[in-house]
Amino acid sequence: MRQLLHDMNPSVKFIIVTVSMLTTAFFFNPWTPLLFWLGILAMQLTMSRINWKLWTLMMLPFTLGAAGYLWTTLVFGADTGGEVVGSFAGIEVTDKQWAHAWSLTFRVMAFSTLSLLFAFTTNPVTFVMSLMQQLKIPPKIAYGTMVGYQFLPVLKDELNQIRQAQRLRGIGRDRHWGQRIAGTRRLLIPMLAGAVRKAERAAFAMEARGFTGERRKEFYQPVHICSRDYVLAGIFLMVLAASCAGGVLLGN
Repeated sequence: MRQLLHDMNPSVKFIIVTVSMLTTAFFFNPWTPLLFWLGILAMQLTMSRINWKLWTLMMLPFTLGAAGYLWTTLVFGADTGGEVVGSFAGIEVTDKQWAHAWSLTFRVMAFSTLSLLFAFTTNPVTFVMSLMQQLKIPPKIAYGTMVGYQFLPVLKDELNQIRQAQRLRGIGRDRHWGQRIAGTRRLLIPMLAGAVRKAERAAFAMEARGFTGERRKEFYQPVHICSRDYVLAGIFLMVLAASCAGGVLLGN
C-alpha cells in the first residue's frame, strides 16, 4: 500500500498532476484548494514511503511563499468591495479580500505539495522512458534531458573539488561579498570547460553504442500501463472532483 504511488506509471501520473493543477486553477474559493491539499496529503501518507524530514525541508520555502501571498494580498490587494471583517494597523480587510488571500495561499500549498508528490515518488529514468514509450517523445529530446539531469550531481562534486583545490592554493578566501561575486568566474570557467568535455564524451559514447535518435518499437527497459495505474488515476480524479464540489458547496 505504501508503494503504490512509486509504482504508478510516470506518464499517467504526470498527466493527472497537470490536469489537477489546471482544474483547481479555475476555482477561486479557498475551500477547493484546501480540500485538494488535504486530499493529496492523505494520499502521500497512505500510498507513499517518502522521507518526511526532507519533504518538510523542501516545503519550507513554499510555505513561506504562501504566507507572503496571504500577507501581501490582505495588505496590498485591490479593494473589490464587500463587508469589512477586521482591520490591522489602519488597514481594513473585507470578506472578499480575506477569501481571495486564503485562496491564493492554499493554492500555493496544494500545487507545491502535488509537485513534491510527483518528484518524491517518480524515478527520473523511468519517467524519461515512459515519456518515450507512452507519450511518444522523440528519443533525442528524452535522452538529452536524461543525460543533462544525470550531470547535475557530477557538476556538484566537481564544484566542491574546484573550491577545495583553490582554497589549498590560497584562492577563494574573499570575505567581502563584492569580492565573492567577482570571484565566481574562477569557479564558472573551470566548470564550463569540464561540462563541455563531459558532454562531448557522452555524445561520442552514445554514438559508439549506435544511438541515432530514431524511434524504436522495442526497449531494453519497457514501461507499461496496468490496471493499478487506472485505479490510482481514478482515486486522483475522485479527490479532485470531491474537492471541487465541496469547495463550491462550502463557498456558497
